[in-house]
Amino acid sequence: MIKYILAAVVLFAFMQIIPYGKDHTNPKVVKEVKWDSAQTKKLFYRACGDCHSNITKWPWYSKVAPISWLVASDVQEGRDHLNVSMWGLQRKNKGNEAAKALKEGDMPPWIFTVNHPEARLTDSEKQILVRGLEKTFGKK
Repeated sequence: MIKYILAAVVLFAFMQIIPYGKDHTNPKVVKEVKWDSAQTKKLFYRACGDCHSNITKWPWYSKVAPISWLVASDVQEGRDHLNVSMWGLQRKNKGNEAAKALKEGDMPPWIFTVNHPEARLTDSEKQILVRGLEKTFGKK
């Protein structure tokens, strides 16, 4: 049993030296979306901004492997799909899917809201954000 615990500790320590997921610099905001309202912008950044902008707030656990690998991957995937800080400069900015994903409960992911309770929206806030996203990006 001690061998397994020691092996797990050594493996965990080894994972910490792997550099992937440790670069927590945010690219600069190049061109932001023209939001339909300040309220839409505020709700978006609260519930979606960490993964869909260049203004990511990196939590403490994003520095500890293997969680850091998952967080880095999620942020990169989110930015690749929709990045409001690089608006019009990326081929894949799928803003027109944002309201639909929120409406259907696909966004924000439940695992994100577990660790970020501020990202949980009330039904009223969700409706306001959906309408605002539709006005900002259009419907899909």
